[in-house]
Amino acid sequence: MRYGMVPGLPQKLSRLVLGTMIVSTQDTQRSFQLLDAALDLGCNTLDTAHVYAGGNSERAIGQWLQERKNRDKVTIISKGAHHNADRKRVTAFDITADLHDSLARLQTDYIDVYLLHRDDPDVAVKPIVDVLNEHLRAGKIRAFGGSNWRHERIEEANQYAKDQGLTPFAASSPHFSLAEQVDDPWGPGCVAISGPKEQDAQQWYEQTQLAVFAYSSLARGFFSGRISRENFEQTRDTLDAACQKAYCHEPNFQRLDRAQELAEDKGVSVPQLALAYVLNQPLNMFALVGAANREELEASAAVSDLVLTSKELAWLENGVNL
Repeated sequence: MRYGMVPGLPQKLSRLVLGTMIVSTQDTQRSFQLLDAALDLGCNTLDTAHVYAGGNSERAIGQWLQERKNRDKVTIISKGAHHNADRKRVTAFDITADLHDSLARLQTDYIDVYLLHRDDPDVAVKPIVDVLNEHLRAGKIRAFGGSNWRHERIEEANQYAKDQGLTPFAASSPHFSLAEQVDDPWGPGCVAISGPKEQDAQQWYEQTQLAVFAYSSLARGFFSGRISRENFEQTRDTLDAACQKAYCHEPNFQRLDRAQELAEDKGVSVPQLALAYVLNQPLNMFALVGAANREELEASAAVSDLVLTSKELAWLENGVNL
């Protein structure tokens, strides 16, 4: 397992991060087995959110932490201030309320990395940065950042923090994978930094080395290995609506064709090859994976030693000859 650092945290974080959308108090035995397997394999970082499973993802993790007595061995990323059906919620009040809910559910005094799940560009960065620094000083969070925030807004927030002598954003969680996000998977506000249209964002993250926690690193199952150009019509129903809307488009099928070819050449699976693509970027990259069991986690962890050259990365992206 490879590890990296996030400013504000004393511990190293696994480059492979377990996404916990399927972790729930509705099935604690299965959830605990998955969390145990992650820690056993060296994956010490978990990603959850205030809205996952209606709060039951955080509750299940909290119960697991209490039962295993292992809070000091686990890095927790959680997210708050997601919009709802009625309004946008990136306000000091909503950030604070969601954070307190998450701390109670997780049964912990602090969250290692707290991310704002959405952005609202109509809200100035000042009150956002101010309230996050307030919670940082209180010890309720150790680092913070944004999920689905454009890099320009993060830059604006960090410039304000610098000018005021405050702590800046330390992390970002956009979509990044071999697939280009052609359409927003869950409606407006889903930020991606994949593909040729996002070169400016990729260059900014490479230059700043701000920690990137890439969600949907396998494009929500598009690179699961179960899907190919040939069987897509027969397997379409195995993919969720978000995947079909965002990633099932011709440019990505071309990338899938190339991923299948290179994976076979290297003797690995398509999901392993696609995950290696993410982890071999020149960014401070952490890949979120939604593994369902130990076997899937083991397959993902094996990617740590798989190196892709810059020429191979370029060929996967756009077919430039190796």
